[in-house]
Amino acid sequence: MSSPVSIDPNVSMRDLLQQLPGAQRALFRRYHIGGCSSCGFRPEETLADVCARNENLPVEEVVAHLLASHEGDLKLQISPEALSVALRQEPTARLIDVRTREEFDAVHIEGAIFFTQELMNEAMARWDRKALLAIIDHHGTRSLDAAAYFAGHGFENVKSVQGGIDAWSQQVDPALPRYELE
Repeated sequence: MSSPVSIDPNVSMRDLLQQLPGAQRALFRRYHIGGCSSCGFRPEETLADVCARNENLPVEEVVAHLLASHEGDLKLQISPEALSVALRQEPTARLIDVRTREEFDAVHIEGAIFFTQELMNEAMARWDRKALLAIIDHHGTRSLDAAAYFAGHGFENVKSVQGGIDAWSQQVDPALPRYELE
């Protein structure tokens, strides 16, 4: 899966994060930018501005890192349709829902497991790290962060559901109610 993405250094951080949902994670991982209040950025700042005030990082290098990270993120994703097939065909596949308890209680995919700290401990200690582990949220952003976390802890077939439960309800199960958070 290849991405026809390009990044203009004058893009606002708000627009960059919409274009590349994993960009903040990528910036923090390599440059310690955007993970806390001391290294944060404002949504209206441009990528060039953020690079300039962080030790004059070479913008071209940062852009190359963001694009490479985005390619890696694409490999961590699965379409709702492909997940639907996998859940039917792979008996060891699991679907973890990382939304809030209220969201999960209001609407969830049959068979999905609500994510808790206890579940995390169980997964890390006992789950098959080669079996499909799919992670879903509302729109597919937080689940990508969670998938990267599990992949970093040795899960070999972890996927984030592209577009989250919202896309699932549009592409796989139209009877599943859609919702917006206030």
